[in-house]
Amino acid sequence: MFALYITHPQVRIDQAVAVPKWGLSETGAARALLAATRPWARQLGRIISSDETKAMETAALVAAGSLSVEVIEGMHENDRSATGFLPPPEFEKAADWFFANPTASFHGWERAIDAQARIVLKVEEVLGQHDPKVPVAFVGHGGVGTLLKCHLEKRPIARQGDQPAGGGNLFCFRLADRALSCDWTPIEDWPGWVEQ
Repeated sequence: MFALYITHPQVRIDQAVAVPKWGLSETGAARALLAATRPWARQLGRIISSDETKAMETAALVAAGSLSVEVIEGMHENDRSATGFLPPPEFEKAADWFFANPTASFHGWERAIDAQARIVLKVEEVLGQHDPKVPVAFVGHGGVGTLLKCHLEKRPIARQGDQPAGGGNLFCFRLADRALSCDWTPIEDWPGWVEQ
């Protein structure tokens, strides 16, 4: 059976609001609603979400009222509060540095190795108590999602494994052995699980 790691789609950027409290934009919400109509969404038996607003909104839309969403602390995005909001060009440079220097902190950001250890621990804690016959989705963020993906692929931390721009992507892995069965794919485009 399978597990998904889903990243929230587009958000409303508001410099007056702390980034973890940002919600989905109209485009992001529409994409999550469309994803909820896909066959894979109806296969899910469990949905786990980060406690950031944009992730919880995505999870609730994908659940479409048919599942309750479990919110777990510690699945949040890498902590970037030390710098606050960075305009997109500056943020992209900072993200490049974050992935290229996983054992160091970018101006007070959580280090990539620490964020990776945290997300891997949280996912494994859930899966350690999870029925492997039940498809499960983790809803979160691009940075820690990429770090989790690097871990599952047994590759060094690198931005080359990052999701496409815009968010709202997923990757799939087998519950039996944690092996990836698909790379980042837009949430509305994934054709679904194929038994392997």
